[in-house]
Amino acid sequence: MYGWIWRHLPGNTWVRSLISLVLVLVVVYLLFQYVFPWAEPLLPFNDVTVDNNNGLGVLQGVAAVR
Repeated sequence: MYGWIWRHLPGNTWVRSLISLVLVLVVVYLLFQYVFPWAEPLLPFNDVTVDNNNGLGVLQGVAAVR
C-alpha cells in the first residue's frame, strides 16, 4: 500500500517526502480531532472495578500478618 502511494505521488524524492509528511500530519490531525473523540465513549477505559476495602487493599492483609 505504501509503495503504491509513493509511486503515485508527483515529483522527485524530496517532494514526495514532503508530501508524505504532510499526508501523515493530516491523518494524525483527523484522528485526534474527529475519530478519537467519536470513539472514546465507545471504549471501556472508564469501566474499572475496584474493591472498597477502606483504601487498604493489599496492605490490610499485611497488617493482619504482623
